[in-house]
Amino acid sequence: MKYETLKSLRTLCFAPLAAICLMSTVLAQTAAPMNMPQGKMSQSGAGSQDMKASMMTSMDQMQKMPMSGDVDKDFAMMMKMHHQNGVEMAKMELMHGKSPEMKKMAKQIVAAQNKEIAQFDRWLSKQK
Repeated sequence: MKYETLKSLRTLCFAPLAAICLMSTVLAQTAAPMNMPQGKMSQSGAGSQDMKASMMTSMDQMQKMPMSGDVDKDFAMMMKMHHQNGVEMAKMELMHGKSPEMKKMAKQIVAAQNKEIAQFDRWLSKQK
């Protein structure tokens, strides 16, 4: 397999993660006004900080994941990890979020991503 193909696959998988990480950083920095009492700031920023930490851990794990040389298998492994992080982030939204619209979307994400994770698991279990 060509190095360029593997590099493109990694870029394809990392781009959405980087965008989400950047957005969570921006949201965490703008979530609490500077004049807010410390107790309130901790409560409102906790979910954002947890989300950022989760994203950073996931990105680190994906970068360290060895490529098999099989594009299909590498895609399935990386997308599974990407979806697992999406589920974690959606659960943080359910715990800390306030918007009914975002909570509804988070529930839909958990259901959809878990279904796709199961599909990746089934496919990967058949690979050698």
